[in-house]
Amino acid sequence: YGFQAQPMGYPGGFVAPPVQNQPTMDGTIWMPIPPSIPNCPPGLEYLTQQIDQILIHQQLELLEIVTGFETNNRYELKNALGQRVYFAAEDTECLTRNCCGPSRPFTISITDNLGREVITLHRPLRCSSCCCPCCLQELEVQAPPGTTVGYVVQNWHACLPKFTIQDERKTDILKITGPCIVCRCCEDVNFEVKSVDETCAVGRISKKWSGFVQEMFTDTDNFGISFPMDLDVKMKAVMIGACFLI
Repeated sequence: YGFQAQPMGYPGGFVAPPVQNQPTMDGTIWMPIPPSIPNCPPGLEYLTQQIDQILIHQQLELLEIVTGFETNNRYELKNALGQRVYFAAEDTECLTRNCCGPSRPFTISITDNLGREVITLHRPLRCSSCCCPCCLQELEVQAPPGTTVGYVVQNWHACLPKFTIQDERKTDILKITGPCIVCRCCEDVNFEVKSVDETCAVGRISKKWSGFVQEMFTDTDNFGISFPMDLDVKMKAVMIGACFLI
């Protein structure tokens, strides 16, 4: 991870400016721009560089803390070295955010270090209650925007949060199972990612305990995603979508 990015050649003779592994004006350290990879959706090259962990930090919004008025959420996605890989921003209407709360439909745009939108997440208005099995949560992942690479679908269960990760043809690829109680004090909450037959654990999505003050007085969350390094890059993107759905 520690190498200094070198200028890369592009068709037509255009040379991209190098991105150094140094803090920017706001103190953010960006992950170096990876070279393009054949048959890889543009922008997902970041997920192929021996990455098996993504950390998602929701940014604190001062207006939301002071007034309780729900604003569009924004997130930093970092690798294990603390380098920013992506930036995610929610785009929903004011009335929708404050009336529907956590169940609101949303569109989240995920951009890379060059400001290009590389992943788009769409969640329609659905129910998350086990009492409504015909209208459970679903999220579509596009990479790049306009090209669907997978889905995250909630599965009905009487007491456990369960989800299925699917590819673009809606073929089941992975399963996600969470704990019966998803709110815990002073400890992380883990959602296990397993094979389709649920016999083998392949990863984990964890809600990190952020401290008493932040947990009690804000709704900002910190998540961690772990997956196999050799997992298909599209499925890594869908796992990021699964984290936002959770």
